[in-house]
Amino acid sequence: MKTILPNISEWSWFCEEKQINFNGHLLAVGEHRILVDPPSMSAGDMAMTQRGGSPDYIILTNRDHEREAANFRKTFKCQVMAPELDAKEMTLPIDKTFKDGELLPGGIWVVQLSDQKSPGESALFLQQGKGVLIVGDGIIGDPAGALRLLPPEKYENILLAREGLRRLLKYTFDSLLVGDGTSILTGAKPALEDLLVDN
Repeated sequence: MKTILPNISEWSWFCEEKQINFNGHLLAVGEHRILVDPPSMSAGDMAMTQRGGSPDYIILTNRDHEREAANFRKTFKCQVMAPELDAKEMTLPIDKTFKDGELLPGGIWVVQLSDQKSPGESALFLQQGKGVLIVGDGIIGDPAGALRLLPPEKYENILLAREGLRRLLKYTFDSLLVGDGTSILTGAKPALEDLLVDN
């Protein structure tokens, strides 16, 4: 686990099947410590996570990013939050659901993305520094420094999916933290524009 931005740490678990890193993020925002889409942790990462107090929330960006949330929910005795449109398809109990435009603990805004792999796919926006976006399966950081979408067969309509992602460009951000692949810490908005505009 390493600190990548002020009050934000990232850790990764390499998925052999997909040959890509699955990333989790630890946010220390206001009085809250929040895990986003948490994959497996090493013992060292677990110890770092609990420095300054255990997390009080886990936020899942979509139905396919439960990952280690059920285990961490027990370990840290925290609540799990997930998109309202995906919650009924998840295997672990969800303590609170959220929807587009909602303000979550720690000043995190929900940005729901239409026509994605799952109906509830959501990005998270923090007005910190020059702006931070956190995405689940909406955008993949691959190869490092660049962005791509999931394979076309993952969507009902990839053109509509691309259109749904364009709403992210309305936000002011410099950092894009991804659940899969490599996060872009600076200059992320131009990289997203390259992916979504005139393609």
